Amino acid sequence: MLLLRRCRNLIQFVPLNTQRCQLAPALASCALRLCSSGISSEEQRAHHRGHRPSWRHAAAGLLVGAGAVVAYGLHQHKAERADITVSTIEKSSTLPVFSQEEVTKHRSLENGIWVTYKGGVYDITEFVAMHPGGDKILLAAGGALEPFWALYAVHNQEHVLEILSEYKVGELSVEDVRKQQQAGKSLDPYSTDPERHPVLHINSLKPFNAEPPPEILSDSYITPSAFFFKRNHLPVPQVDPASYQLHVEGLQGEVLTFSLEDLKTRFPKHTVTATLQCAGNRRGEMNKFKQVKGLNWGIAAISNATWGGARLRDVLLAAGYGPDVAQWARHVQFEGLDKDVTGTTYGASIPLNKAVSEEGDVLLAYEMNGEDLPPDHGFPVRVVVPGIVGARNVKWLGKIIVSAEESSSHWQQNDYKGFSPGTDWDTVDFKSAPAIQELPIQSAITTPADGAAVSRSDETLTVKGYAWSGGGREVVRVDVSLDGGKTWQVAQLRSSERGETPEPSPPPGRAWAWKLWEITAPLPAEAQEVEIICKAVDNSYNVQPDTVSPIWNLRGVLSNAWHRVKVKIREDESEE
Repeated sequence: MLLLRRCRNLIQFVPLNTQRCQLAPALASCALRLCSSGISSEEQRAHHRGHRPSWRHAAAGLLVGAGAVVAYGLHQHKAERADITVSTIEKSSTLPVFSQEEVTKHRSLENGIWVTYKGGVYDITEFVAMHPGGDKILLAAGGALEPFWALYAVHNQEHVLEILSEYKVGELSVEDVRKQQQAGKSLDPYSTDPERHPVLHINSLKPFNAEPPPEILSDSYITPSAFFFKRNHLPVPQVDPASYQLHVEGLQGEVLTFSLEDLKTRFPKHTVTATLQCAGNRRGEMNKFKQVKGLNWGIAAISNATWGGARLRDVLLAAGYGPDVAQWARHVQFEGLDKDVTGTTYGASIPLNKAVSEEGDVLLAYEMNGEDLPPDHGFPVRVVVPGIVGARNVKWLGKIIVSAEESSSHWQQNDYKGFSPGTDWDTVDFKSAPAIQELPIQSAITTPADGAAVSRSDETLTVKGYAWSGGGREVVRVDVSLDGGKTWQVAQLRSSERGETPEPSPPPGRAWAWKLWEITAPLPAEAQEVEIICKAVDNSYNVQPDTVSPIWNLRGVLSNAWHRVKVKIREDESEE
């Protein structure tokens, strides 16, 4: 982590442009090459020594890790660099050609550590000792980086290729390149991911992250599973429900195991309608203000569903939870069955009092909207933690640990935390901030879309959207302005499907689901364009900030400023 704080500028945690997926492996290779010792030719050493930037070790330390540590990736070099393009990693007649057999011989510190990427050969020997992920880096020794970097599309950055080009020591033979390409077709860890609906807007292909068109959200109080936003950190695991096992640790000094059938038959089934929201929802608006690191989510990384399953409280009580455990335990950790090539799983934790509270409504869910969980949403079992950031709602649940400590997972300790607008990648200390749990008050306009045009003859404009607040706080009002905030009107709230009897207000502290809202108002006279703004208020009278500026943070999380869209008013031809 010292390297993280000393380097200048972290790359994105996840790709902003899914069309650049081919660049991901470059991070590994470039980092691996940072220490070229073991090159057979002293002339090659001299050639590359003159091109190595002095900051290479710090940057490399964040590149190659095959585990979660790579999520903090490479820092951009702020110093002046040569203008090196993608073409520099293509085959060059001035570099020696190595066979895969020769590369494979370099798999130890004694013989050197070499790897390949897209026909290039890279030496990583000197870097191994500096790798923050420890010996995981040796998994790539003597072989291709592509299968490793297929897991970490977070590193899709053009500048990575520039750095990579500095550390190339040779070319892989044409015959071996062809063999790698053929083998690569079966090495893609995402090859078994499920099919997704084409209407989704994709922010990242591998891992898959996508959101629905915003207007779909306000069409239905319950979001259909196919349109529910998808947030994956790793490949979707293939889990056999018949052999599925959930392990519970930290109670009675032993590990207890529950099958899917156990969860369905030994514990009462509960249903909870709850909204899940990604911590990065509306990150795109922060990006417009000032660049941040992360997926460029729009306003639809939020959805609402009815979940069914066993209460976590009931399972923990059956496993031995009691007053004696409450004296020392503070957290409940979750581990998913999704994992990277090193076996590192996705993990998170929530406070114990939320997990065991009768009012907490935490579920070990096996149903979503009345059906089995879809693969993208955690089949066969996931945690649903109402009122809490989506990152703690661990999918494909494999293990529960009652502990005195928070999860040590990267995603709990070094991600999903908020910081001051004045904190940058040079000064950030992830240990100084608490992990996000409850999310702040939120609302957004789903229709009309920004930039839309309406006819003057319509005379009125209908505006729709959603509103939600974390921690079970109920949304009690949404204010809407059609004149940039000069005047305001109160929208009509909806907590059920159209035509259905409205649900009564939930008990205090248990408003887990969003409110959909709508308002129809006259078009401002003579205006050629209207700026629509929405802002929500919850029952604790929390309100949204009016601008992004005071809440901007380097990870682009907790984005909940007033949502604004501009709509043009089109004059009818008969009036022109």
